[in-house]
Order: sequence, then structure tokens, then C-alpha cells
Amino acid sequence: MQPLFRVLRSSSALWPFYALVVVASTIAAGLSLVSPFLLKRATDTIVESVGVAPGVPRTLLWLALGLFAAEALAWVMRNVGGYVGDVLVARIRQILSTRYFAKLLSLPQSYFDSQITGTIIARLDRSIANITMFVQSFANTFLPMLLQVAAILAITAIYYWPLTVLLAALFPLYVWLTALTSKRWQGFENRKNAEVDQANGRFAEVVGQVKVTKSYLAETRELNSFAAHYGKTVELTRPQSRWWHSMDAVRGAAMNLIFLGIYAILFERTLTGHFTIGDMVMLVQMVTMARQPVTMMSWFVDNAQRAVAGSRDYFKVMDEAVEPTANREIVAATSTSHVPHVSELTHAPLAPTEPVIAFDNVCFEYTPGERVLDGITFSARQGEKIALVGESGGGKSTLVNLLLGLYPATGGAMTLCGRDIDGLDVETLRASTGVVFQEPALFSGTIRDNIAYGKPGATPEEIIEVAKRANAHDFITAFPGGYDTVIGERGLRLSGGQKQRVAVARAMLKDAPVLILDEATSALDTKSERAVQAGLDELMKDRTTIMIAHRLSTIADVDTIITLDDGRIDEIGSPAQLATSGGIYSELLALTASSSAADRARLKEFGFRVDGAAEEEEGDT
Repeated sequence: MQPLFRVLRSSSALWPFYALVVVASTIAAGLSLVSPFLLKRATDTIVESVGVAPGVPRTLLWLALGLFAAEALAWVMRNVGGYVGDVLVARIRQILSTRYFAKLLSLPQSYFDSQITGTIIARLDRSIANITMFVQSFANTFLPMLLQVAAILAITAIYYWPLTVLLAALFPLYVWLTALTSKRWQGFENRKNAEVDQANGRFAEVVGQVKVTKSYLAETRELNSFAAHYGKTVELTRPQSRWWHSMDAVRGAAMNLIFLGIYAILFERTLTGHFTIGDMVMLVQMVTMARQPVTMMSWFVDNAQRAVAGSRDYFKVMDEAVEPTANREIVAATSTSHVPHVSELTHAPLAPTEPVIAFDNVCFEYTPGERVLDGITFSARQGEKIALVGESGGGKSTLVNLLLGLYPATGGAMTLCGRDIDGLDVETLRASTGVVFQEPALFSGTIRDNIAYGKPGATPEEIIEVAKRANAHDFITAFPGGYDTVIGERGLRLSGGQKQRVAVARAMLKDAPVLILDEATSALDTKSERAVQAGLDELMKDRTTIMIAHRLSTIADVDTIITLDDGRIDEIGSPAQLATSGGIYSELLALTASSSAADRARLKEFGFRVDGAAEEEEGDT
């Protein structure tokens, strides 16, 4: 139960709600105990009145009204407690969910590299749902019953202490038998959760890329795989449920044996005159009231076990080490007991001081001992355009990731706008870099929202200006909704070229001194590429640009080409210098002039486009 107490501590700011739930539950439990006493009095009055005088004694009318009032007030208080409990649970869910999201936003990129998006989402849904379901059932149902049982034990002790001993023995006996069940049950539950995580993770991937699934006729395979994972949960549920209910039968038998002893005592004490008929009626009713929490114990323990498993999954994520350069307010939001609120601040980019970009003997390893970059040294001046060229897996994208602060360098030093990157907060670093990825990654919402994503306070005039410069204004205004057109998740209502031009406008509006182009036009057809390239040319003006190219024509007019070979710099120079050096760039020029299948395959290894005539590439270069 330790993880559940940690949940309550993590939302300790909600203590007024906890207090109100306890108060409402106490009052409801107290009012529920009024009825047995009134029934005792009514029973004794009826017994005393039998054969004495005709008519209904006035006392019985008052007792009936008392029963009505007690039950009505108890019903009201149970609903008051239920309302407070529901609001408490909603607030806990808000706090836990927001803290979870804050934690994800503060984790390093390496965490996401090893996770499936759907699994992250499924974990949030299952873990927090199980936790809140348990808290809700406890606050609204079980807590009033426990308080009621405590009072019943005190009352029965006054009447006859052996009754109290038998009643009290029910709970440790039940908990002990449940403990024998729990470890094996949780083992089954963990295996089921793993199957569900895999199924839901794949589900999210397929839904997000459903066009690919349909295009490759993979619907049947994906559906069968999805069903198979859930089929395994059915297979696991059979022994899990069989074990649980077998043990529950044992618990029920033990409980009924104890109640047999309780009823025998009640009947014997009444027959021998120690209890009146009214006493017996009251005590039987109280024993029945105590029986309900015990019979609900299996359901409650089941919820508790799910909550414990869910809270462990939740805190496994919450205990991950955060990115060293993560926003301090977001990191603080992962541990606050209040509903976190982080200030949205505008972070000004750095002034483009020389050298704008500098790498000095930079090394990097994703996995210790497996070096991806080794001894990278180069610099870039203001307005200079640098192209990274090399085989796939040679370190180009890794170098870009280091520049964006997504990973810390293993060794060496990096400088941005004359400042050591290690000494910069991540907000300033990323405010100083604009990026256009191969996949534009737009968000659901309007075109206007997506262009202004990096500058939410941008005026309509600013948005239109950058859209024109990005060669996007004409197609945007052709939509009936114009800039307020809703484009759907990941911009699915736009073509590839349109999405990329919106992404270019987004980077342009950010107006960072450093620009990174990560194969920004590689996924486009020739016509769309030309439209996007026109926007990119406008975007690169007066900015220091690092680009990963997929076509030699896009790097023919750069200032410097850096060729990478297995994580090391092979050559640095202008296109004219490297064209005749006999290195990687000159090899690429020769490959594009060739029409042989082998040369085309070799060209693909460098991530370069091979569609179209070789002569087109040759003429472009």
C-alpha cells in the first residue's frame, strides 16, 4: 500500500477535501447507527404492549418518525460525502495527470527513443484510472463502512465482549487469506498489463500511420496481432480469476463460520434472558451492517491491488531522471502537491555573436563504449551555410540533435552565438535555433495556430507576412477558412508540400539566428520541392544554416560542405574545393553522373534522392 500513500502525499494540498470526506462519512455512519437503537426501542415497546391495551402507543409513532429522519439525514450525508469524494478524485486525477505530462516534458530525448508512444499513453490512462477508481470507492463507499464498523465494535463490546472479539477477528482473518492470494494475483496482472501495453502501443502507431498500413495490405496482420495480445490477457485471466475466486470461497467459508458463532451467541443470550428481544434485534442488525464491509472486502482488495500496480507504473515514470537542462518550473511541477501552473515566458534568442556555431573536439555516445561522433571540430560564421554530407548512420542527425540540446555531448565543447552551450539554459538554446525537419510534424488546430506555434502572440500581419515569404499564402487563402482552416491531426488535410511550407513559415516567424534543415524537402515531389525550396531560400537569408541534404543541387551554393565518415569529419571545404578532392563529395558527384544500378544503390546509402534522370542531378550541381 506504500505507493498509494505516496499518491495521497503527492496531492496533500487537497487536505480540506480529505477532511470533508471524513466528516461526512463519520456523520453518515453515526446516523446509520441510530436506526438499530430506535428499532430496539420499538421492538421492546411492542413486546411490552402486547395484550396490555388496544391501539398503537404514541411512542411507536415518534420512533417511526425518528427512523425516517435518521435514514433521510444519513442518505443526505452519504450523498454530500459522495459529491466531495467525486470532486476530490477529479482533482487528484488532474494533479497526477498534469504532473505525469510535466515529467514527460522534462525527460531527456533518450527516454523517448526507447518508448512506444501508445504505451506511454496507455500507462497514463490505466495507472491513473486505477488509482482514482480506488480512491473514489474508498471515499464514497468503504470509509463510511469502516467508521460504522468501528462504532459497532464499540457498541457490541458494551453489550457482550465475545461478540466484539468474533466480529473483530473477521478482518485480520480476511486480510491474511487475501495476502495469500495477492502475490500470485499481481503476477498475473503484471503480465496482462504488459500485453495490453504492447497492444495499445501498436494500436496508436497503426492509427497514426493508417495510410501505410492500408497501402501495404497489413490491416489483417495488424488486427490479428492486436487481437492476439488481448487473447493472451484472456488466457491469463482464466487462472488468475480461478485462483482469486477459489481463495474467495475459502474466505467466505471462514467468514460464515464466524457469523455462525455470532448468531449462536445472540440467540443463546436472548433465550437465557441476558438480552431483550429488542437487544437481539438491534445487535443482529448491527452484525448485518458489519457483515457488508467484509463481503465487499474482495472487491475492495481487487481495486486496491489494481491501484497499487497502477501507482507503481506511474511512479516508475515519475522517478526517471530529468533532463539536466529541463525548464526548472516544469521540473518543479512534477513534484508539487497542487495543480501545477507554469508561467509561459518569451525567451529571447541570442545575438549572433561570432562564432555563431563552433564544435571543438566534440564526441558523443548513445551507449557507453559505442562512439557515434568522434573529435568533431568546425565553426560557422554569421550568415554562412554549411551542408552535412555522409552515409546514413554517419552521425549527421546526431550532430543536429546535439546542437538542439536534445542530448548532452559526451566530450568536447560546443558554442552557440559565442556562448558555451553547457552554460546556456535550454530555453535560450532552443529559442536561438529554428528547425525544419523532414517530417513537418504539424498539430491539430488551425493553420494560423501552427504558424504561430513558436510565437503564440504573433499578430495576424506577422503570420501573413511569413506565410507569403514561405510561399504558403496563396494555397492558404484558397481554403474557405483561410488561415483559420482546421487541418486535422498532424496536418492530414494538407499535402506534403503544403505542410512543409507551413513548417517553413513557423520557423521563419520564430526568427532565430541559427537555422537547421534536416532533409527538409526529401519527402516531396519535384514540384512541391521547388515551392518549398523557394521558401527555404527566403528563410536562410542572413541566418547561419546547418543543413542535411538529400539532393546535391540543394548544396551546390553552400559556403562549406562537411563530409562525415563513421562519426568523424572526413573533409571540410567549399563545393568547388571538394569536387576534385577525391573524397566523399567528389564520389557523390561521380555517382549522380552514372546511371548504373550499383551507383544508384550506393547513392542511396548517402540518403540522396535517386529518382529522376542522372543528367538532371549533374546539371543541377
